[in-house]
Amino acid sequence: MRMYVSRWWVTLFLSSLHQSVSPFPAFTGSPSSLRPRPPKFLPSAAAPTSPRLPSTPSFTGPSPVPSTGPSEQGHCFLEISPSTLVVRFGDPMSANCSLQGIHSPHILGWEVKMEGLEPMMGVGSLVWSVNNLTTWSLESICFAVFEHGGQCFKELNLTVYKPPDSVSISYINHSGPVHEGHQYTLQCRVEDVAPVEKLIVTFHRGNAKLGSAQSRTNPESKPVNETFTVNITSSKEDDGVQYWCEARLDLGPQGPTPPPVVRSQSLTPTVYYGPHSLCPSKLQVREGETLTWQVRGNPHPLVTWLRDGHVVAPPTRLSRNNSGIYTISARGALEQLNCTLEVEVVIAKGTSNTYCRRFLVVLLVQLIYWI
Repeated sequence: MRMYVSRWWVTLFLSSLHQSVSPFPAFTGSPSSLRPRPPKFLPSAAAPTSPRLPSTPSFTGPSPVPSTGPSEQGHCFLEISPSTLVVRFGDPMSANCSLQGIHSPHILGWEVKMEGLEPMMGVGSLVWSVNNLTTWSLESICFAVFEHGGQCFKELNLTVYKPPDSVSISYINHSGPVHEGHQYTLQCRVEDVAPVEKLIVTFHRGNAKLGSAQSRTNPESKPVNETFTVNITSSKEDDGVQYWCEARLDLGPQGPTPPPVVRSQSLTPTVYYGPHSLCPSKLQVREGETLTWQVRGNPHPLVTWLRDGHVVAPPTRLSRNNSGIYTISARGALEQLNCTLEVEVVIAKGTSNTYCRRFLVVLLVQLIYWI
């Protein structure tokens, strides 16, 4: 329920000042005829179209002060300290309003839209405090009314925030392994956060940032749920990589340091890819070696060797008889790869010299025996 300071309150307060400060003009209105209205003595160009301020008493006697005085909103000498407050929901808060450099009789007041809060008025300075702030959207305005007519006001810049209850990351419309080369959408869901327009969500792939998003179009001050998305194209390098997101409330220099950050769990995809392999047209292998072919894929491909149309086992110790045309088939989860290559088995360098050295050793042993 919105609380307004009526002319009746102001009249009672002015009556108390009448005996202690200086003579005040008499109040000529009646409480029943009073309604909240814009400040009476603010210039029309400076006053907002619908300021939510308390009604002011009607004065007789001296006319309002000139527009260069404290009654002009553009030259209002009210000071709120701190001018900006960032408060976590449920925490205490306080703000002081004072009038600087003005010594003429005046009154100060706080107009606050808060259930159960009585109107507050005083002189010199006036503190508004709350032990447990449990209102999300709160307009708090300090105003001053001067003896010779005129008034001004200033609004406290107040932000009430709440870190999210949870942050989670998942694929949209997908579960299980992902396929290489396909596009997927990651979503980061942030639950019960306020204010959402201060929320920044960042997507990560391992230690690298994929990008950030912000909900600037939602002015809601109460906690809401919000979902942010990013598109990715899977590759074999993504297999086993951790995706995650974090939600941060960017509350400005008056906010807490460091700013509130909540991180999601990690999403570790299994990427199906392959088979991948190089397929040379001709392969030279030395005698005695094993014929191998490197192929990659997830899950590991099933490799089949064929020679002259017959399935064979890859030779483990090659001889010149193993030379010929081979067809290799690798079947993976996504596709099948076929490779045809000509295998040439060559004599290893140093094979003849080794044979000659062995013959000479045997001959030398025989000569020694004969001698």
